[in-house]
Amino acid sequence: MRLRNVKNAYEDLTKSFYFIKNPKENKGKWKKVFQNDNPIHLEIGMGKGQFLINMAKTYPHINFIGMEKFASVLIRAIQKVEEEELSNICFICEDAKNIENFFDKEIATLYLNFSDPWPKTRHAKRRLTSQEFLKSYDKIFLKDCHIIQKTDNILLFAYSLEELSKHGYILEKVSLDLANTNIFNIKTEYEEKFSSLGYKINYVEARKKNTN
Repeated sequence: MRLRNVKNAYEDLTKSFYFIKNPKENKGKWKKVFQNDNPIHLEIGMGKGQFLINMAKTYPHINFIGMEKFASVLIRAIQKVEEEELSNICFICEDAKNIENFFDKEIATLYLNFSDPWPKTRHAKRRLTSQEFLKSYDKIFLKDCHIIQKTDNILLFAYSLEELSKHGYILEKVSLDLANTNIFNIKTEYEEKFSSLGYKINYVEARKKNTN
């Protein structure tokens, strides 16, 4: 699907209280941004923000950060959150390949919702559950490494299960049909659309001790 450009999107982002313009400056100091010691959860590729905003509303004692590399997408999330009064959420417009520049041993949980599957073999390193990314995540987690992934792409899911296991993760919860489980689930915009069309959603929650 072609990404629709939004004129002056980044400029509009910078006007929002919820947008962090220079996230590198907060590396290792995100608790100061939220002004509390609550756990920090991060979603990479949070799109238009429905999932993360609803998570922030559901769990007020958890801090949420949304990372999205496209300003034209992120501005939609900013527009939604401006209608709320939330003190436990913020957003950054950055590429996940640079994640080590923004966080240092301070993330409790990482969400990977409907990430780009990068189906071609030569692009495997770009997948957010590749060994390259998993090694980077080791450096941002506070204690346990805790990843929750949802995807409708079964090939990406199979790849992720293998890579997570290879990297030492224990697969605590796995489902090939999330809708038919008792797992509490807040849906993304994409998930709502494709679930309504009968697509099954794959889900994994994985954890390992952080030895870094």
